Amino acid sequence: MVDTAPYHDRDGFVWFDGKLIAWREANIHVLSHALHYASAVFEGERAYSGEIFELTQHSQRLYDGAKVLDFTIPYSVAEIDEACRDTIRANNLTDCYVRPIAWRGSEQMGVSAQATKIHLAVAAWDWGSYFPMEERLKGLRLTMAKYRRPDPATAPAKTKAAGLYMICTIEKHRAERAGYADALMLDWRGHVAECTGANIFFIKEGVLHTPTPDCFLDGITRRTVIRLAGRRGLKVVERTILPEELGSFSECFVVGTAAEVTPVAEIAEHTYKPGKICETLINDYTAAVQPKQRAAE
Repeated sequence: MVDTAPYHDRDGFVWFDGKLIAWREANIHVLSHALHYASAVFEGERAYSGEIFELTQHSQRLYDGAKVLDFTIPYSVAEIDEACRDTIRANNLTDCYVRPIAWRGSEQMGVSAQATKIHLAVAAWDWGSYFPMEERLKGLRLTMAKYRRPDPATAPAKTKAAGLYMICTIEKHRAERAGYADALMLDWRGHVAECTGANIFFIKEGVLHTPTPDCFLDGITRRTVIRLAGRRGLKVVERTILPEELGSFSECFVVGTAAEVTPVAEIAEHTYKPGKICETLINDYTAAVQPKQRAAE
């Protein structure tokens, strides 16, 4: 059963600055710098059968992202890994979502924040499919976003920085109000980029096409799917994709830690039919994230 309780009022434990504390006690002050100036980085991870998929890659990206935001997480990558493992064990979870986050505290207010303490917390909870299962099975309906992914000269586009997701929330809400599951975002040049929380792939004549991640996150799931496609002998082309090309593809799917591999049936006026390649990659990804399967490879 899905837990519908608000996230601040649940049973369990959160790893917070080096120790596990009761879930409801994992609080920060209203004047925390991160709340006002988005000085935070986070990760989204999934555990399968008690093991977090590509955990160290996530922890390294978190650590590196903090450096880009000009602060250092006071824990090593190995310690972040162990904090994530401790959190899922403390909450008796085996298949779950894991959310590490690092942020600047409340010691200083204003744009400058060099005197703030750096915090790290990890939460984990049971979270099923990011999209409703009935939508996943028949393919997602996407609309086109109005906001665009920013020029990397204007924002730390390669990080999971909290501030980068402001426009994603706006576009996700806009899409849902219009009856869609999500929105496809262009970049500042008008090229196809990604959805609000997932990378995107297209298929034409048996070849996978995906936007070059030069101004948005090169997702860990994205790289996994490219590797899995290669094992199947499928060609993957990373390139500039223009909006006027959307009608030329036969299949489409999105990928991400939360979204996993999910078919797309519609982008605005363009329609797609999930086919054999999409089905194969869904099955291959499902197998790849299972610890027993990875151990056998």
